[in-house]
Amino acid sequence: MKIAIVCYPTFGGSGVVATELGIALANRGHEIHFITYKQPVRLELLSNKIFFHEVHVPEYPLFHYQPYELALSSKLVDTIKLHKIDLLHVHYAIPHAYAGYMAKKMLEEEGIYVPMITTLHGTDITLVGKHPFYKPAVTFSINQSDVVTSVSESLKKGTLDTFDIKGEIEVIPNFIDAKKYSTSFTDCQRSNMATEGERIVTHISNFRKVKRIPDVIKIFSKIQLQIPSKLIMVGEGPEKEGAERLCEELGIADKVIFLGNSNEIDKILCFSDLFLLPSESESFGLAALEAMINKVPVISSNAGGIPEVNTEGVSGFLSDVGDINDMAAKAITILKNDSVLERFKLNALKEAQRFDIQKVVPLYEEVYERAYKGRFKNV
Repeated sequence: MKIAIVCYPTFGGSGVVATELGIALANRGHEIHFITYKQPVRLELLSNKIFFHEVHVPEYPLFHYQPYELALSSKLVDTIKLHKIDLLHVHYAIPHAYAGYMAKKMLEEEGIYVPMITTLHGTDITLVGKHPFYKPAVTFSINQSDVVTSVSESLKKGTLDTFDIKGEIEVIPNFIDAKKYSTSFTDCQRSNMATEGERIVTHISNFRKVKRIPDVIKIFSKIQLQIPSKLIMVGEGPEKEGAERLCEELGIADKVIFLGNSNEIDKILCFSDLFLLPSESESFGLAALEAMINKVPVISSNAGGIPEVNTEGVSGFLSDVGDINDMAAKAITILKNDSVLERFKLNALKEAQRFDIQKVVPLYEEVYERAYKGRFKNV
């Protein structure tokens, strides 16, 4: 099957999932065409089964904001016609499903019918979609999709509670490629980050307010009072500068390492002992899953879809949003004893394997097949 995938090409979870899905589909024999404004960060190699089509947005002084949706829909039409695409899979309702719908209507004028699958990832529903300016467009785009999927039961419920959705939403969880983590790194270089007697705590995110970055710092501050440890902060975003100041104020700046964005997340996680994810909201918790597949237990909030990934008392612990004391206490419980830590590490890996890509990709293939077979039903 020839499949066009539209996603954000950034470090965010939806872009990573879309890219990894496309790569996995190509490995299973499908022809994949990524359509976005730059090559996705996880798309390192193109092949005879993977193609990238860049969306160019011409600069016109007439526009205060350049019309990306218009450029994207036009690029979709051209790519679908040129490469005889069978199916369109868009990740994020806005602007991708909106642009996809416009492309579908333009193609129908020429007698070309392409089904569209829309995958909801979170921010398009929990943040952008709720805004009064965007809510009608988000509702329309979801309802005009041939199939709608959600990455968690929590996000599905939130979508149905917020929008007037006419059809079904199918839950297909995010995933991890377990084979990529089947061998251990021999060059972890743990000694570059911490001394032999220190634990390593890690946080990875886009440093937005919803991630509650100050909570990460405060939790670690309490941990290091009882457990010799270092905190590795991976990512960039608007909350980073404030986090650096907070480290200075708490007197722990020498114990916190800010690495910025990285394409070597697995190498960072290979020497980590604990992962902190105190987010106010997470549609799924992909960062937690990536930690778990690297045998890193997780201390997290119980928000959104995180409890569907991080199993209480098994792969880590859950606490109420903002309960810094509880998170710190549970973190110390895991870190203070070698045998307890090792048990949680092994459990984290076992829980993560439930979301192996080989179990999830066939669910998307079934959806694709059903949508493709039903593409003429409304003609």
